[in-house]
Amino acid sequence: MNMDGKPLTDEEISVSCHNPENNATKDFIMQQTMLRIKDPKKTLRFYTEVLGMTLLTRMHFPSMKFSLYFLGYENPSDVPKDENEQTEWALSRKATVEFTHNWGSENDPNQKYHNGNSDPRGFGHIGIAVPDVYAACRRFETMHVPFAKKPDEGKMQGLAFIKDPDDYWIEIFNPKTVAHIKAGLTQR
Repeated sequence: MNMDGKPLTDEEISVSCHNPENNATKDFIMQQTMLRIKDPKKTLRFYTEVLGMTLLTRMHFPSMKFSLYFLGYENPSDVPKDENEQTEWALSRKATVEFTHNWGSENDPNQKYHNGNSDPRGFGHIGIAVPDVYAACRRFETMHVPFAKKPDEGKMQGLAFIKDPDDYWIEIFNPKTVAHIKAGLTQR
């Protein structure tokens, strides 16, 4: 990796970012990111019990032998009971995670998905904002959640990375803490 690069200037960023002047994209939302998973039982348990997400909907596709599970931070009582309503509602929520399970992968001892954090690098992580990183991490430790980075490790103190059952990284951060980290690092 070439480390001789430099960040874009404010002018380069301004020139590169073009928001449509008309309303062509005003109702667009960032709805989901998709992760492939090996074992839905382990994944659903992790994201609901450990991270407190809610299952918003699930879709099974028997002819193609895969299922989709959409999770996010919504009140469980808000999830519609009617299946069609539930699907439409779930797909209109912001910032959900879609988990794709190819049937039978849980039985294949050689099945493993690349998390993007080793070469060749690509996808890095999803992020979960929490009120208190240290309290969240103490809870994760009692639940035996594996860490890629604990809050007091590395140069960026006060944030952590945990790993899910498929070894995907999840950043655990507090927005205010990250703002302080950024301010401290950019002044150097």
